[in-house]
Amino acid sequence: MRQKCQDARKLWAQVDALRLGMNWSEEDTEKPHILVDDVFGESHPGSFHLDVLSEEAAIGIYENGGKPARHHVTDICDGWGQGHDGMNYILASREVIADMVELHASVIPWDGMVLISSCDKSIPAHLMAAARVDIPTIHIPGGSMRSGPGITTSGLAGPISAKAKKGQIADAEVRNYKLTGCPSCGACQFMGTASTMQCMAEALGMTLPGNALLPATFTEIRRIARLAGRQVVRLAEQGITAAKILTKDAFVNAIKVHAAIGGSTNALIHLPAIAHELGITIESEMFDQASREIPYLANVQPSGQYVTELFWFAGGIPLVQWYIKDYLNLDVMTVTGKTLGENLEQLWQDGFFDRCHQHLKTFGLSPDDVIRPVSKAKQYGSIAILKGNIAPDGSVIKYSAVVPSMHRHTGPAAVFDSEEAAQQAIIAGKIKPGDVVVIRYEGPRGSGAPEMFMTTDAIVFDETLNGTVALVTDGRFSGATRGPCVGHVSPEAAEGGPLALVEDNDLIEIDIPGRQLNIVGVAGERKSPAEIAAILAARKAAWQPPARPSRKGIFKQFTEKAASLMAGAYTK
Repeated sequence: MRQKCQDARKLWAQVDALRLGMNWSEEDTEKPHILVDDVFGESHPGSFHLDVLSEEAAIGIYENGGKPARHHVTDICDGWGQGHDGMNYILASREVIADMVELHASVIPWDGMVLISSCDKSIPAHLMAAARVDIPTIHIPGGSMRSGPGITTSGLAGPISAKAKKGQIADAEVRNYKLTGCPSCGACQFMGTASTMQCMAEALGMTLPGNALLPATFTEIRRIARLAGRQVVRLAEQGITAAKILTKDAFVNAIKVHAAIGGSTNALIHLPAIAHELGITIESEMFDQASREIPYLANVQPSGQYVTELFWFAGGIPLVQWYIKDYLNLDVMTVTGKTLGENLEQLWQDGFFDRCHQHLKTFGLSPDDVIRPVSKAKQYGSIAILKGNIAPDGSVIKYSAVVPSMHRHTGPAAVFDSEEAAQQAIIAGKIKPGDVVVIRYEGPRGSGAPEMFMTTDAIVFDETLNGTVALVTDGRFSGATRGPCVGHVSPEAAEGGPLALVEDNDLIEIDIPGRQLNIVGVAGERKSPAEIAAILAARKAAWQPPARPSRKGIFKQFTEKAASLMAGAYTK
């Protein structure tokens, strides 16, 4: 790769002239050239501080004899998209970011690349781009936001907003949340998709050990960013590209770590999409199998008690990997130029875990309180893949966030063709205990696959519905979602999937232990599987897709080309 980069300079004199026009020296043109691409911008706290990490990475590159060139593609936030059509653009942004980084990395050859991101769509976008471009690459996660008052998270937006709409809390309480819910930069403080994808980047071997969820305000995160800058130059010298790290074994390791930490269901979209760039197929059953064999260790919100900075203080992803090392392939290559097993041994020798645990003492906690050893695990995994006559190609539920009484549930369907309509019905008191709320036409082809966070929180924070009402959708969920919520139903309704055929008062059966999602009755009356099959066939013959407004631009491109959520929602 080094020779290829220098060869490009010889083809056209303007290459160097353009660089010298940006205050490069002639000596700089002879150094290893490293692309530093971040998602810095005033879009949300997860990206607001990334310019600082970009600067540190650049310093590290300089220190090790390279020349950095900084580029930017700002990402967007699910939190700004709640309750309106802006949410329909969120998943599509992953494809756009990946495309832009590919463009930056391809217009001229680079010797290496540093990618810096914190959140839901930008991290998988960066990893997709890394896989596509396949040059020596390191990812730097932007770390975790500090906790709110009483060790709370920004996820309080759900109950605050739901109660405010019902007039149950004073304006002063709403204002207090706004002033304290996001007390610093960094990713939200629970094991949502942003935190999960930081953990997945590290579990894949694409970050320096211990980087994921490091508190964003700590000096340590600047130090590790500088080390990453130094290390990417070494990777360039050694010829260790992204594809040599992002192997099938690395993905299997990451899926097992995902089971151990109770990660977001959105990882079931992003990991297959990243693997797809490499020609690797990740089957949804791999997540289900991992959840059957890997102990669930992380006591972190929304499924547990603590926030993500405490997870890092407990030892973070390295401690999780150490605890489940007997289940992992420790010989996989990582961006350190060493194997996973070598990295973990080095962390013990370096005192990493001792330093982390000293921070945890400030809160009067032990590491076992936040990351349970295998011997203290109370269950296995967190994710189940459900199939049946509603979801022939599969669906997903995060059972670690579901009360045991709802692991098997049958109830009448309350059907809606948009999340907004469902949420309004819940707020208006039209949903009854035991109902199964069905939201359809919200998959990638239907409306861009928005998350259902506003609706799931409306259920959870209604005392008459919480723990008795389920939700089934071909859309996706926030990583902060709690309760019996089945998503990614495939094929989606817009493609004529069986979810489009469900009618009000059909009996819907959710069976997590049996991994089943089925219509088992009509108009409140149970029917045999053969009778249900005949009814669905008749409905299918009469089905017509609903009329949709014309679409344009990125939204049109994504909704016309996206694969199913169960496959990764990448654009074909």
